[in-house]
Amino acid sequence: MNSKKIITKTIAFVKKELANAEGGHDWFHIERVFKTATLIAKEEQADVFIVSLAALLHDIAEAKFYNGDETIGPKKAADFLHSEKVDKQVIAHVLQIITHMSFKNEFSKEKSPIHSKEFQVLQDADRLDAIGAIGIARCFNYGGFKNRAIYNPEILPNLTMTKKEYKNSKAPTINHFYEKLLLLKNKMHTKTAKTIAQERHAFMDVFLDQFYNEWNGVK
Repeated sequence: MNSKKIITKTIAFVKKELANAEGGHDWFHIERVFKTATLIAKEEQADVFIVSLAALLHDIAEAKFYNGDETIGPKKAADFLHSEKVDKQVIAHVLQIITHMSFKNEFSKEKSPIHSKEFQVLQDADRLDAIGAIGIARCFNYGGFKNRAIYNPEILPNLTMTKKEYKNSKAPTINHFYEKLLLLKNKMHTKTAKTIAQERHAFMDVFLDQFYNEWNGVK
């Protein structure tokens, strides 16, 4: 199994599949997560090949764009990896990672059955792309995609929502900062990601302060 060749083929496959994807979940998102994940994997002594495949395939069919169906992405990933004759144990590990890494699983009472170093690395890398300047841009891009209000002071963030409520939320985009983005810094697993998250989290704090100052009018 030539790992470099498989990675190259996977990149080509993902680029083609996501050619018309929403801007926050497109190839460029995948590329950023791939680069961040491989960097963290090397720092944390994780399996770079498994992390690379999982990073490239983790949003191959994001459930929110498929009526919430969480089975399509893993199936597409599995079909591709089997077609490339990737080792069965590698495929199983990659599928475990991409099936359980989503933030929405935080709302489930059942704990994730996977805690491998590779899982932690990829979840950290994906969450890092959800915070900081890029995270802010992605957040508002998706809010616009769903035609959500930017902010409504009368609609408060829901900090006790269920997984179903999270998936079906139509709340203003600013609420998402409190319901997810600002929580991610303290949910990082690896030392490398925790360090990166500090700066990105601080940037969001500054952004929100400026946002409210402008929203409330020039004084």
